[in-house]
Amino acid sequence: MAKYLLLKHYRGAPAAVNDVPMDQWAPEEISAHMQYMRDFAARLEGTGEFVDGQALAPEGTWVRYDGEGRPPVTDGPFAETKDLIAGWMVIDVDSYERAVELAGELSAAPGAGGKPIHEWLELRPFYGVSSPTVTE
Repeated sequence: MAKYLLLKHYRGAPAAVNDVPMDQWAPEEISAHMQYMRDFAARLEGTGEFVDGQALAPEGTWVRYDGEGRPPVTDGPFAETKDLIAGWMVIDVDSYERAVELAGELSAAPGAGGKPIHEWLELRPFYGVSSPTVTE
């Protein structure tokens, strides 16, 4: 098994087929999208492939260390930045091919007008981490 991170970009990724920004969706379209995400996660929980996932607020702050005894330096919030991560999901799958398959399914979440978004998702493997296989 290998872990992969699926990143949903609100801005910064190539344009989706159904490229209407979420802040322009009707409340029922947002609800349908969120339900699709919950159903997708529940299905993967059933197969043991879901690890975790969260939606993220658009605001964020950059933080860095500024030396011993000094407070961290902050800069932000940056909701207007070019690249904005909307959310993420971690999956634990048998192969890269399965990760690509699941990312493709997730990109079909409904958006404006109830039509699939067909958004681009960033698929990234965890660096040097794989889960041990449990045999009984």
